[in-house]
Amino acid sequence: MRIGITCHHTYGGSGTVATELGMALAKRGHQVHFVTFAEPYRLQFDPNIYLHQVDVMHYPLFDHPPTTLSLAAKMAETICTEKLDLLHVHYAIPHATAAYLALKLCPDHNVRLVTTLHGTDITLVGQDPSYFSITRFSIEQSDVVTAVSQWLKDQTLSRFNVDHPIEVIYNSVDTERFRRVSVPACQRARYAPGGEPILVHISNFRPLKRVTDVIRAFALVRKQMPAKLLMIGDGPHRMPAQEVALELGVMGDVWFLGKQDRVELFLSLADLFLLPSEHESFGLAALEAMACEVPVIASRAGGLVEVIEDGVSGHLVEVGDTEMMAELATRVLKDQELAARIRAAALDRVHRLFSADKIVAEYEQLYRTALSSPKHQS
Repeated sequence: MRIGITCHHTYGGSGTVATELGMALAKRGHQVHFVTFAEPYRLQFDPNIYLHQVDVMHYPLFDHPPTTLSLAAKMAETICTEKLDLLHVHYAIPHATAAYLALKLCPDHNVRLVTTLHGTDITLVGQDPSYFSITRFSIEQSDVVTAVSQWLKDQTLSRFNVDHPIEVIYNSVDTERFRRVSVPACQRARYAPGGEPILVHISNFRPLKRVTDVIRAFALVRKQMPAKLLMIGDGPHRMPAQEVALELGVMGDVWFLGKQDRVELFLSLADLFLLPSEHESFGLAALEAMACEVPVIASRAGGLVEVIEDGVSGHLVEVGDTEMMAELATRVLKDQELAARIRAAALDRVHRLFSADKIVAEYEQLYRTALSSPKHQS
């Protein structure tokens, strides 16, 4: 198949999922064309991967360049020149909207449109009154719509009252890349010179990730035992997190490492992963930690309850309950048998439900069904 993929190219879950899906499809022999504003984060080139970068015109008349129109034009150009079979867009706004325009520009090409909903396109952006109607329209005009969790599917159906069927296909993890590996003692000693347990958090530091809760929970752990914390990522709440670390007197035990490409190496150092998000449509960071055999303590929020089986393959706490998060963290760090049971259960769950081979095969079947079915009419 000739598959076009559009996603956000920046650091974040939806772009990561789309990019790794495209790379896996390329390895299976499909021709994959990324249509994006810049090279996607984590993209590794393959003979079957092509990048079509969107050109944005800057003109004094436009305070805000019409990027959606530029994207639609590049999509249409790629459809025509590369004879695509389908477009798979990740995020309803603006990608599904741009794809709808692109298909209208190419009426002679029988291209299918697959839209994957990832979360904030439904729960945040799409709920804004200025975007609600176009988000709903873009969903309804897609040939196939998928959501990354049952929770997100339910949210979409209830918030937008759409009649379009939505299929749930979970995010996947590359278990060849995300697996626990032996790390030289000198690397661990760099962050924990006294052999202290290492806790890790990875996110884009947006408000809904509640990164200050990570610091508050860690400070409570530190009152019980020596420990170190690695904060990986960057975003608007990095400075507030640093301020809280200073306020609580734990800044000397916290490493703010910024964005990192090889997060799996840091996960192989980790003894525990904290994810206290207010919302998670799925929780890719938690899944990657589980694949690296790191016990996860996360919020009981959104799709995380589908990723983690509470009390078996990890622990879930109520949003904002940093005391319970710290209590569970301390318990897991002090009880090696408990930690080993959680690691084993998490790894088993990853391989059974979320392996890349399983999920990519589901998308391939979805594409074949879409291509053999009559084009969706809304």
